[in-house]
Amino acid sequence: MSDHRFYIVTDEAGAGRALDLLSAVFEEEGVPIATMETDEAKGLWEASAYGSGEPDADLKERMARCLGQDFPGVEIRLEVFGETDWIARSLDGLKPVRAGRFLVHGAHDRGAVRVNDLAIELEAGQAFGTGHHGTTAGCLEMIERVMRAVPGGRDIGPVLDLGTGSGVLAIAAARFAPVRVLATDIDPVATRVARENVVANHVAARITCVTAQGFHSTAFSREGPFGLIIANILARPLMRMAPDIRRNLAPGGSVILSGILSSQRRQVLAAYSGQHLRHVETLWRNGWVTIHLK
Repeated sequence: MSDHRFYIVTDEAGAGRALDLLSAVFEEEGVPIATMETDEAKGLWEASAYGSGEPDADLKERMARCLGQDFPGVEIRLEVFGETDWIARSLDGLKPVRAGRFLVHGAHDRGAVRVNDLAIELEAGQAFGTGHHGTTAGCLEMIERVMRAVPGGRDIGPVLDLGTGSGVLAIAAARFAPVRVLATDIDPVATRVARENVVANHVAARITCVTAQGFHSTAFSREGPFGLIIANILARPLMRMAPDIRRNLAPGGSVILSGILSSQRRQVLAAYSGQHLRHVETLWRNGWVTIHLK
């Protein structure tokens, strides 16, 4: 068995457009979609759809149909990972990421940690979210801003990290202040990886990791309502979940949303305005936005 990805090479704007198109088709099926910059000097980006097992010709054909109108004649390339732990391989080459006081790094970069850093060490695993994407970095910066505004941090109440992935945002909240955090994901592999990262970062006593589809778990009523809800997912599911997020938010609570392209910002704000949440601040990073609402 070998994992693989189909991908196109484009520029930053093209990667954002491809992500939007591919997400609209594949996100409900749980097919991982990602973009990454591969050559800063030349402005080259890649947009990818990931598959497990042997290369899936149907995935490539559907990807071609999805992108065809906006990317006529584009070459869809294949990379097969074989038995290589490709996430481990990619993490080995990543530099530490700073976002406010937070520093996200691998074990090979422990020497980069400074005295006042809130360091988060991530081991290679089968879950996305290393801090290198603009959405994750934006969330880290916004977490610090929101929690710093609350005296002592702990008074913000319990925190929910919805769609936790690697657990990096849950760990960040628990590192910033001694709060309780519920970290959930629909993918049991992500939940396992998040739990391992939580233990490795010595915050297991304050973070509970749960596999949950949407808000269908007793963990939400048991741990909530939440003074801060963080959801770094994608625009469409965020809009669908607006009523549930509002229902699980404590009075006076804050919401941090990301995974949102700049072009989708107004739609997301409209969905949450309909739930009587007001816009406080937007951070803009590389074509993505992170939104704070109260």
